[in-house]
Amino acid sequence: QVRMVESGGGSVQAGGSLRLTCAPSGLSLYAMGWFRQAPGKEREGISCIDYSGIQTYYSDSVKGRFTISRDNAKNTVYLQMNSLKPEDTAMYYCVADGQLSVTDFCSGKVDSLDRHWGQGTQVTVSS
Repeated sequence: QVRMVESGGGSVQAGGSLRLTCAPSGLSLYAMGWFRQAPGKEREGISCIDYSGIQTYYSDSVKGRFTISRDNAKNTVYLQMNSLKPEDTAMYYCVADGQLSVTDFCSGKVDSLDRHWGQGTQVTVSS
């Protein structure tokens, strides 16, 4: 049974940092990613990483501020978020995909038959 446990969300002032953690279980050799959705906005794939940790993808909205990484020995994926802005406020979801390339995975434009979602963790950035 697949289980995705996210943690690390919370409230922070603009310019601050947070680190999200995702511990997937029941999965093997999956690319991992972080998506977010703010109220009234479309869901956005912001960062993805392949199983090896070599290939990564960042959306323009977070490039240079967020860093995705993974520790396969600990079966954990991280999203380090620095220089947070109020527009980063959203529900953040950890996602696993066993089918697509990192770019297609994060684009959100290609359907996958092998995708798993976490329950989400809220990030709120105040000005």
